[in-house]
Amino acid sequence: MTRMLVPAAKPLTFLALLLLPALATAQDAAAGAPDHAGWISLLPPLVAIGLALAIRQVIPALFAGVWIGAWAATGFSPIGLLSSLMETADTYIRMAIAEPDHASVMLFTLLVGGMVGVISRNGGMLGIVERIVVFADTTRRAMMATVGMGLAIFFDDYANTLVVGNTMRPITDRLKISREKLAYLVDSTAAPIACIALVTTWVGYEVGLIRDAMASIPGLDLNPYLVFLNSIAYSFYPLLALVLVFSVVGLGRDFGPMLAAERRARHQGQVAPPTSGAKLTADDMQDVQPEPHVRLRAMNAVLPILTLVFGVVAGMFVTGEGATIRDIVGSADPYKSLIWGSLAGSLVAIGLSMGQRILSLEDAFGAWFFGARAMLYAIVILVLAWALSGVTDVLGTAGYLVSLLGDSLHPGLLPALVFVLAAVTAFSTGSSWGTMGILLPLMVPLAWALMAAQGMDGTEHLPILYATVASVMGGAVWGDHCSPISDTTILSSMASQCDHIEHVRTQLPYALLAGGIALLFGALPAGFGVPWWIGLTAGAAVLVGIVRWKGRPA
Repeated sequence: MTRMLVPAAKPLTFLALLLLPALATAQDAAAGAPDHAGWISLLPPLVAIGLALAIRQVIPALFAGVWIGAWAATGFSPIGLLSSLMETADTYIRMAIAEPDHASVMLFTLLVGGMVGVISRNGGMLGIVERIVVFADTTRRAMMATVGMGLAIFFDDYANTLVVGNTMRPITDRLKISREKLAYLVDSTAAPIACIALVTTWVGYEVGLIRDAMASIPGLDLNPYLVFLNSIAYSFYPLLALVLVFSVVGLGRDFGPMLAAERRARHQGQVAPPTSGAKLTADDMQDVQPEPHVRLRAMNAVLPILTLVFGVVAGMFVTGEGATIRDIVGSADPYKSLIWGSLAGSLVAIGLSMGQRILSLEDAFGAWFFGARAMLYAIVILVLAWALSGVTDVLGTAGYLVSLLGDSLHPGLLPALVFVLAAVTAFSTGSSWGTMGILLPLMVPLAWALMAAQGMDGTEHLPILYATVASVMGGAVWGDHCSPISDTTILSSMASQCDHIEHVRTQLPYALLAGGIALLFGALPAGFGVPWWIGLTAGAAVLVGIVRWKGRPA
């Protein structure tokens, strides 16, 4: 387990050494005690992550992390060891479930799972499989179809992972593509595209944070949506993660643990990893297979999925306000939109099944229940991950990480250091949204203050501000991809019916590669004025070259 803790600790040591001259920040000068527990605040996520990778069981590892965090909040008192065990359930887990946004995600996940159960039972899912198989008759085409679906469902990462993973799994299984590879393709096209697309459930949240951050900067009069649009060009990790996906699929080469998983699937025919996590949802989905006499109609799945997609988009327009599309999307309620779309999709799936006399009302709701039940394992992990995030809030984990960054740095270094800080924060907390919510309000004013101190507050230096905004978002997605306690990573594993730790273990080298290149060729040069397109082009070329040179065919 010690070996697993070192990689997470090294970036913190590096930052601390690098930033020692800058530690006397205004935040430290404020009166009163620090708002974090110091290095102790890192203990719960490190324990959870290290234990999960060591024992390859994420639920007990997450529970242990929450328990350690609750004990740390009592000052590691002897009696606190027992009382913190009780607080793990009656406080942190209960609060994680009761939080409205978390409840929305759980409800959305159950509704999508139920819809998948119905469209599986009525033959719609296999109907899609039959249509796609005509094109996806090779492993490369099947993987390209998976990536294409991931890009098409760009509006939300949760919907992306659940729909694409469940839809493509029968096809990839038939062609002996490993579940680890499917989970990687699903995970690495979900958050990256949702983070940078123009109309998504992320945009309103991101633009709102940018707006709030700029409101505290006197004399800065910029449209927050235009700041977001300009930052897309500097979103090096999301863009390079997509380049890596296309390189791996197009060249047909893999490396590291993923190569071993692919060779196991190709040569032994064992698509699922030989671990228990993937089996927990497989039995549930066996209950929603269509009867032999059912005609397989792709439309019975396409219509509910399209209803979900358009329902979410329509919900964003209904809940948003403003005269322009960007204003409407920026003020929309993404959670209501997701619930409305998934509920409408479930109802359409049930209505189609009953209208064609494929399923009775009892059978349709039975299929919905079995599909929703298949998501229960994912929801348990999500709740524990949220509880761990609650513990890190109490201990001030993010505040401690931010305290490592001072206000006496050269502004050119800021995008790269913010990128690393966001990655470490997201990795430790398992939340890209939480990371953005913490760092954007802090880093945007810091970037402007550093620029003003250096006489760089003119419009010609705005790329540093754009790169800083993009570094928060890109670093958050990077850390999210690497973390076993990330919600989207968990959902990708469950939708693909892949053991969660195996998904993390096989995806980690790819995420680290794309993140390292995004840092060296993107965020660092961009801070010193190198045009974004030079860094992006060079980084993409290096990525393709590494896959071609280091990768091997399965």
